[in-house]
Amino acid sequence: VQLWTTGNYHWYLKQSLHFGSSEENQLVSLLWDRENLYRLHILCQGWHYLFYDWHWTTDHGLGENSQHMANVAVIDGDKVLVTAFQHAVVPPPMCTYELQLQQAVNQVAFHTDPKHSGDMAILDADNRISVYRYGENITGNDPSVKFGAVGGNGFKAAVETPYLEKTYRVDVSSSSNEVMNPLGLRFLTWLPDDSFLVVGQGQHAAQSVLHHLTAVPHVAGAEEECLNLRLSVPVDGEVISLYCSPVTRTVALQLTDRRILKYLWEASTPVLEPWRSSSSSAVRFPYHCVQTSITRIDGEEVIMGLTDRCRFFVNDIEVASNITSFATYDEFLLVTTNSHTCQCFCLKNLSVKALQGSLSSAAAPSSETLRKVERGSRIVTVVPQDTKVVLQMPRGNLETIHHRALVLAQIRKWLDRLMFREAFQCMRKLRINLNLLYDHNPKASLPSSLAFLENTETFIRQIDSVNYINLFFTELKDEDFTKSMYPSLNGSSNSQPRQHPDQKKVNLICDVMRVAMEHIDPQKYCLSILTAHVKKSPPELEVALQKVHNLRESIMPDVQAVSAEEALKYLLFLVDVNELYDYSLGTYDFDLVVMVAEKSQKDPKEYLPFLNALRKMETNYQRYTIDRHLKRYTKALGHLSKCGPEHFSEFLNLVKDQNLYSEALKLYPSSTQEYKDISDAYGEYLIQKQLYEQAALIFARAGIFAKALDAFQSSGSWQQALCMASQLGYTKDKLSSLARSMAGKLAEQRKYAEAAILLEQYTQDYEEAVLLLLEGALWEEALRLIHKYGRLDILETNLKPAILEAQKSQLIFLDSQKTAFLRHKSRLQVVRELKEKACENLQDYEVPNCPELELFSETSSVVTASDMNSKYTHSNSRISARSSKNRRKAERKRYSLKEGSPFEDIALLEVLGESVRAVETVKGEIHILLVQLVLFGYDEQAGALQQVLEEVLQLMETSVPEIWTPDLQQSSVSLVLGPNSTANSIMAAYQQKRMMPPVVQ
Repeated sequence: VQLWTTGNYHWYLKQSLHFGSSEENQLVSLLWDRENLYRLHILCQGWHYLFYDWHWTTDHGLGENSQHMANVAVIDGDKVLVTAFQHAVVPPPMCTYELQLQQAVNQVAFHTDPKHSGDMAILDADNRISVYRYGENITGNDPSVKFGAVGGNGFKAAVETPYLEKTYRVDVSSSSNEVMNPLGLRFLTWLPDDSFLVVGQGQHAAQSVLHHLTAVPHVAGAEEECLNLRLSVPVDGEVISLYCSPVTRTVALQLTDRRILKYLWEASTPVLEPWRSSSSSAVRFPYHCVQTSITRIDGEEVIMGLTDRCRFFVNDIEVASNITSFATYDEFLLVTTNSHTCQCFCLKNLSVKALQGSLSSAAAPSSETLRKVERGSRIVTVVPQDTKVVLQMPRGNLETIHHRALVLAQIRKWLDRLMFREAFQCMRKLRINLNLLYDHNPKASLPSSLAFLENTETFIRQIDSVNYINLFFTELKDEDFTKSMYPSLNGSSNSQPRQHPDQKKVNLICDVMRVAMEHIDPQKYCLSILTAHVKKSPPELEVALQKVHNLRESIMPDVQAVSAEEALKYLLFLVDVNELYDYSLGTYDFDLVVMVAEKSQKDPKEYLPFLNALRKMETNYQRYTIDRHLKRYTKALGHLSKCGPEHFSEFLNLVKDQNLYSEALKLYPSSTQEYKDISDAYGEYLIQKQLYEQAALIFARAGIFAKALDAFQSSGSWQQALCMASQLGYTKDKLSSLARSMAGKLAEQRKYAEAAILLEQYTQDYEEAVLLLLEGALWEEALRLIHKYGRLDILETNLKPAILEAQKSQLIFLDSQKTAFLRHKSRLQVVRELKEKACENLQDYEVPNCPELELFSETSSVVTASDMNSKYTHSNSRISARSSKNRRKAERKRYSLKEGSPFEDIALLEVLGESVRAVETVKGEIHILLVQLVLFGYDEQAGALQQVLEEVLQLMETSVPEIWTPDLQQSSVSLVLGPNSTANSIMAAYQQKRMMPPVVQ
């Protein structure tokens, strides 16, 4: 029976079923099942009934051997077509090479040992296993291996082909009279110890037998070698899939009742046992899976299965229902979905639950884990030690994608192994930002020898291309790309502390690589060294231009070295020509300036007259002119200061124009006249800015004491002003007049104590000093001066009347504060009662626990959002443009004490708080006043003042808990966003929160 499949959706298959020549095996009927697409019913002459189920699978190499693991085999009758995806991506019937066998092929099995992942075992219709291996073929060329129609002679020379090592006869039948059963041996698996597993039919219809076969030494004289039946394990059920993991070396069987069994083939006596999860429960797939695989998720070994209905299981947990194909590679899981995407997940630190969440439609994978693919794409294989993922499209063609997650993982592996060339070529080809070369491991947490900065010479020698190194420099940025663009998939962060945290990343790399290139070959890497200077921030263009100039003046130029003209042309490519011309001019090297100008598009009439004029100048003045032309005024000052006193007026004008006073003062000794002139100009400038104290200090340092005295007076520093008067040699009368003038200004500023000192010590006007102290209520100091100078008459004439007048003022103040406090307190109580009544009225129209009731805070008046908007929205737009002072004034006006105003309660709270603070402030003053009243025998007045103060303090202490209630802290409105909220309640809550800022306690 010849079986053909020519559909475009999968690999095509041509297979033969041989039933023998006996009469009992003569076929009576063949019928494809109408419900199961790939089920064939066969009836033989001896009423022997067979049915076969096929499902699609991809025979590809297993393991991590990069040379042969990417091989994929296709059965074509008595041929096996092998495609080496490491070298070429071509769809069947094309192939890299083909293996010709003498019988029709039933199955192909790749070796599960990662070291021999490309070796193949082929089971044919005659129950023979042909073993093909890679390596040295001592028998010469194998005639059964032929190249396909892909590639030329060079390609064929680069591809290694396998050779036929041995052919084994498989005989597991217990009786020679057994009826012929084509495909009776299935699920051929090549174990890592070079033994084989096959599944055969049991004695009953619902039984299978797992045969474990091993090779035996060849017996001399025997026609062919046979496999020894090590063990036959009966299986209670039909085996529908068998998989051996090349990583964990575990063998798993799936039965028709969806049970999963584990075959312990490495034990002394191999046995079958149920597959158990981490909870020790037996695993059973909810549905039959046509593809199975074994891997580790978060350290636990699990079995994964995919049904023909796109349902994907990990153990018995369904993690997705839209998976069309999947593949495992290293620590990654790749899947294609019905939404036409290919997703990649790192299973190292990912739990099953997290994987389930990532695969759900609600999850939003990062751009690194997800990639759009063509509709109907399915995974064929993943090329190891590479970034290729081979997909097959519905129309049969193959496409290769480079999934970003695999690309980054492979690049990280190369960088960890210091394989910079491979990493750089991959990043350049697939447009990965080259900053990752440094950011992946700036300072390795493992050995420091793996850090980029410690291996810059290795990097340069491996890249070995000036253009590539320049490309690396141009992409550098002061940003950690392992945190922004390329975060690690497994959750671990490669970001370690930088070796030089105070130095910018780009500058650090440029400096280290420049030193390495100068050490290796400065002539070869000349352009890259220039790039390193230009890329720094700020660019070292002067150094780069100097290197170009050195190349031009080189006496023995190297034939292989870069010429000065070529280097300059390259610099002009990196930097704007006008900027480079200015920098060359800043080197004061006219030959270099002319060289740059000649390479640019500048007209000689533009620069030659200017250069000729500069050549005629004295050196310092020439450099001053250049620096001023380039607006480097600080440097220009330095050169101009060396040009002599005849240019000082020009120097001073430049200082005034550019406000370079501090820099100019550093250029002259403090004893020179130039220093004094600069200080004079600097002081006048500071006075214009109303910085009187700084101006006075500048004048004083330069010995300009007259101007310093005026500046100290303006700044209010009377002590320093008196010092300057002493420096100027003021007479006693002149000093007295100065002190009286400053005392008057201090009295205007209510600085009575300082004014009294001036009058007492410098004018000897004791009476006026005492009067100022009494005016400032400085009773004790005034009393001291009265007794010091024996002016007891002032006690009766001034002191006692003053303290009595102060007692009356304080009584009036306390009485007014008490009256206002009681009035505002009673009004606040009324406002709060009105608010409570409004809440009760609203409650009559709302259901219990109405969320709208929460909108009324303890400090807000009852006012609708529309009222607030109409009244204040327009004013806010005007207030926003005002000064901060006016804005605060407008805020105070907002909280009006007018009865019925929206925020009357807030205004009342503020006024009450101000009253409390005002009384607290005068307590100290009243204490000193009481001492003086008692001292002079005014007990009645002192008692009255003391009593009023105690009453006011008692009133406020008892009122504070009533006014500022404990729940006032919770006065801010919380938004109502629960299930019982309405659109009106939410809008009202937002309006309340916007219109009413929190109350200051």
